[in-house]
Amino acid sequence: MSKICLAERGIIVSYEAIRFWCLKFGSEYARRLRIRQGELGDIWYVDEVFVKIQGQQMYLWSAVCSTVALT
Repeated sequence: MSKICLAERGIIVSYEAIRFWCLKFGSEYARRLRIRQGELGDIWYVDEVFVKIQGQQMYLWSAVCSTVALT
């Protein structure tokens, strides 16, 4: 699934790279989710836009939690 999502955005990765990322970051991510489990009901605002960086068009995602003040 992750490989397909990345491929749709023009990012080519191997299954081994995704497995490595899961091993490296998965336990920390799960730990943080368990800590936040008591904070159910958070609202997130997600935005997506195409931007040019050094002449190359990129796809940018932005996510902001409802508790963060937008300026």
